[in-house]
Amino acid sequence: MNPSRETIQRSYRTCRRIGRAAGSNFFLCFLLLPRAKRQAMEALYAFMRHTDDLADNPRSVEQRAADLRAWRAAFDDALNDRLGTEHVASFPMLPAVVDTVRRYEIPEQHFYAAIDGVEMDLDKRRYETFAELEEYCHRVASAVGSACVHIWGFRAPQAFEPARKCGIALQLTNILRDLQEDAREDRVYLPLEDLQACDYPSDRFVDDMVGGEADARFDRLMAMEIARAETFYREGAELMEWLEPDGRRIFGMMMATYHTLLEKMKTRPRDVLSHRVRVGRLKKLRIATRWTLLPPRQSMLS
Repeated sequence: MNPSRETIQRSYRTCRRIGRAAGSNFFLCFLLLPRAKRQAMEALYAFMRHTDDLADNPRSVEQRAADLRAWRAAFDDALNDRLGTEHVASFPMLPAVVDTVRRYEIPEQHFYAAIDGVEMDLDKRRYETFAELEEYCHRVASAVGSACVHIWGFRAPQAFEPARKCGIALQLTNILRDLQEDAREDRVYLPLEDLQACDYPSDRFVDDMVGGEADARFDRLMAMEIARAETFYREGAELMEWLEPDGRRIFGMMMATYHTLLEKMKTRPRDVLSHRVRVGRLKKLRIATRWTLLPPRQSMLS
């Protein structure tokens, strides 16, 4: 069944409410886009928010896995014109999501990759190598970035490799900020090979993160991971050159906001063990002003 235009518009309004309720830095950036693209980004955000929420809640692992399977099946049905009233009732964001996929010709694989990524969180709590972590980052972040590029508009396929690197940069920033929170769930995203390189036993690392304790090993580890993230930010910045004008401001604002988080952690790495590192309101205002009013081709990481 193809949903009516009224159903699709109602679905877009649902997506907007989901984004506003989340209060994400990303959602505020959507205001830099024309209305149609802003609606598409709201639909994309609602899909990713719902996917993440299905994996991150108090239900049992078995229940969360079943919920993700049902979500994947519903999305598959919607893409194949099998969107019934029961789908819309259970997943009211789906009509807008499918409309966005078709309107902007977004490869479906990016959405399935995001589901694959959060499914990894159900049973994988350690990553032996950075290659393993990079695959996770690709699924939960780079795939989302590639979908964004389709909405924003791009001039050539060369856009997608820097988009992949941007996703990794942003996800590494999130991982570093959430070290303590993840440790409380006995989850360590940082590669065990990196901990070993810093003479940091993984079991001791978890205890230290939960207890808010840090020593020289922690400082070396943070410096290593921040340097890696900075490399991905620098290489991902090339995306600016391949975007259509509509996408440059929102891309610059997103990257500048998250790079600011990384810079705060670089200056005071141990802060991640005492409080949630955030971008201050004044700095947010400066970033927003810079990317709203000034030419979008200037330095994007400030």
